[in-house]
Amino acid sequence: KMASLLNHHLSLYIYIILSKAKMESDMTDVLAQAYPWILSIHIISVISWMAGIFYLPRLFVHHSEKVKLSGETHDLFCMMESKLFKVIMTPAMTSTWIFGLLLVATPGIVDWSEYWPWVKAACVISMSAFHSWLGKQQKNFFAGEGVLSGRRYRIMNEVPTVLMIAIVISVVVKF
Repeated sequence: KMASLLNHHLSLYIYIILSKAKMESDMTDVLAQAYPWILSIHIISVISWMAGIFYLPRLFVHHSEKVKLSGETHDLFCMMESKLFKVIMTPAMTSTWIFGLLLVATPGIVDWSEYWPWVKAACVISMSAFHSWLGKQQKNFFAGEGVLSGRRYRIMNEVPTVLMIAIVISVVVKF
């Protein structure tokens, strides 16, 4: 009786392992078939995110240099900055991450023994940190405190440019 019970559990265990392997194989097939669509949506998301990440600091430059921290124009700038950050940039960053991770999960796309995926990952994480910093700056403008100089925003606007260059070179050259 004990041998029969053990045999049953062993059979169940093997069935679960084989089922899981089949599911992983099916998921791999789905990712491989969807690859062009996943890549397309990832690229569209990146372009949308980068457009916002380059434009928001420019809005901050004009807001800090040309507008007082109260009044109708200040409110207009705060509304534009908030909508850009919340309605365009954050959803674009989120979809960039989702579709980027799906690309990473697609077999044969990333060879983690090379340097380029690690460079890209570090730069994307840094870009996400910069995105968060921009969100904090947007809240500072809304509160009317902790606003930096236009010069500082101009300098900070170079950060995503350097990160973008590193990301594109790492993905295209694959060093």
